[in-house]
Amino acid sequence: MKIGILTRNTESWSSTQLRQALNKKRIPFECFSFPKIVAQLGKQPSFITNNENIIEEFNALIIRPIGRGSVHQLVFRMDMLSKMEKLGLIVINPSKSIEICADKYAILSTIENSKIPIPRTISTESIIDALKAFTELGEDVIVKPIFGSRGIGTTRLVDSEIASIAFKNIIFHHGVIYLQEFIPHGSSDIRAFVIGEEVVASMRRVSKTWKNNYSQGAKPAKVNLSPALKELAIKSAKAVGCKIAGVDILEGPKGPMIVDVNSQPGWKGLQMITKHNIAEKIVSFVISEIKR
Repeated sequence: MKIGILTRNTESWSSTQLRQALNKKRIPFECFSFPKIVAQLGKQPSFITNNENIIEEFNALIIRPIGRGSVHQLVFRMDMLSKMEKLGLIVINPSKSIEICADKYAILSTIENSKIPIPRTISTESIIDALKAFTELGEDVIVKPIFGSRGIGTTRLVDSEIASIAFKNIIFHHGVIYLQEFIPHGSSDIRAFVIGEEVVASMRRVSKTWKNNYSQGAKPAKVNLSPALKELAIKSAKAVGCKIAGVDILEGPKGPMIVDVNSQPGWKGLQMITKHNIAEKIVSFVISEIKR
């Protein structure tokens, strides 16, 4: 058995945790990045990295953050993962789920199909319609990059003039205006870490502002999820096809709502407040998928 870790940074905290977990179980592994892969069509082997045949040498690939890139690079990377899956390689997470989770509109659109509660969200390329949506959503909205993570570029707008300037700037840079009603949730939200059919860890992310991203300075705190919230997190991960996911839950006046599903979640904050070794849980799950 041999497992690959496909990551942009071998020395990142999460990748290091995975390497340690694999070493502990004495499972051979190798870390490499997308630029190190050569894809071949009409010739065998189909995929090579460091002179190794990926399809024959590895039993599974664990996908960590795929890194930034051009549209050409990102589409090509997903195409490669899809082809590897068709050739029988276990890829976690599957390429389709990564594609969905890279696009905030696609995430909420997909989980809404599964009757999962989400905030009211309006997306458009029209500045005029965006201003109408701003009013319709109560003149208190969150504007997010449709492609992005860690809360970077996310802004709260409560003034129509500032909203107009923001919308014009988004369209000038050929973006999509993605508006979401602001859900009053105090100064915290919940991150549930789902592996397969289980929430293996969860935390309340406590912040001094409405932004609750750990990478933006929010502090992890212990939380005991109710069975209903666990079920909601697992259902959300399943809806987008993730076998491993970080599911973000807001607790608002109308009940819990899903605002994001991360297909390549980090767990440094979670590891600080849970007794479980999350990397070991991930490795055990991957092994079970290989044996299954």
